[in-house]
Amino acid sequence: MDTEARTLLACPHCGATNRVPSARLAEDPVCGRCGTALADGHPVTLTDANFDAFVRASGLPVVVDFWAEWCGPCRMMAPQFEQAAAQLKGKVVFAKVNSDENPQVSSRYGIRSIPTLLKLQGGQEVARQSGARPAAAIAQFAG
Repeated sequence: MDTEARTLLACPHCGATNRVPSARLAEDPVCGRCGTALADGHPVTLTDANFDAFVRASGLPVVVDFWAEWCGPCRMMAPQFEQAAAQLKGKVVFAKVNSDENPQVSSRYGIRSIPTLLKLQGGQEVARQSGARPAAAIAQFAG
């Protein structure tokens, strides 16, 4: 009998749910269906079409950055968000949602200002923060 702990990770590309041995989350697992990276330390892009399935299927917390191309603070925070994603690789999934291109998800979560960070666990919001943050603050929020 296999007693190794496993974590479910949704593929941001094809939507397949993958069971990854928890001890191997930091080893850049790939989707068993399409070969896309699942937890490579980079934020994934989510849309109105794949948001719900992705966050519900994730066995790890998901930190979502709601942003827009025209937003100066969003562009300033982007490298900090990337840095926090790399720091917490295999422990937290980082995702980005362009609010202008994905109004349904943004509206459902009541995004009124950007950048806004949401922390979701099992598809449910557990924390929220608005405004640009440095990588250390993003990592602390995510952890």
